[in-house]
Amino acid sequence: MTKIKVIIPAFNEADSIAHVINDIPKIVDEIIVVSNNSTDATESNAKKAGATVLVETKKGYGYACLKGVEYIANQNKKPEIIVFLDGDYSDYPEELTKIVSPIINSNIDFVIGARTKKLREQGSMTIPQIFGNWLATTLMSLFFGAKFTDLGPFRAIKYQKLLALNMEDKTYGWTVEMQLKALKQKLTYTEIPVNYRNRIGVSKVSGTVKGAIFAGVKILGWIFKYSFKK
Repeated sequence: MTKIKVIIPAFNEADSIAHVINDIPKIVDEIIVVSNNSTDATESNAKKAGATVLVETKKGYGYACLKGVEYIANQNKKPEIIVFLDGDYSDYPEELTKIVSPIINSNIDFVIGARTKKLREQGSMTIPQIFGNWLATTLMSLFFGAKFTDLGPFRAIKYQKLLALNMEDKTYGWTVEMQLKALKQKLTYTEIPVNYRNRIGVSKVSGTVKGAIFAGVKILGWIFKYSFKK
């Protein structure tokens, strides 16, 4: 049986976090919710739903993900697969089985859940998000010959491959950093189309002009940084 752990970064997702946890398939060994300085009932609701809850006081999506990875690194029994999933219930956690299938059955290193247009609920992605995804994946295609179509947060990767990426981004560049480093290290990868719905609550990135601009700058920064690296 393949050992799978899920990391869910969460900031004030009290209304959604239990839904996310409850919909994750039973094949998962441990669900780790990393509360990124939440001021609501995110932590207590996650614990009640059966998740391991960690607290990362430094604000940033990458900080939260790194906290989860650090926690796993200190465990005796390491997983084969790590899945990253948002805590806002915009993804369909039950589709985790589809996300991990290429790793388990075809020995693929890295899988992105692609939020394709026909599977997206209307309004679930903002115009800046859609444009940002298009721009980032187009640049990755031009510079690196990548076949990515999305920077989707719902993703799975072999644990040892994740460690080898030496992830470092602390904020919004986490997803694109992972994809760029996967290309540089020549990991095998694929995309699986996933359903996507309107999130519960307000987005901390796309829901604000400042958040959208900052995310865009971080994403483009990583792409240009790697385009000039040998």
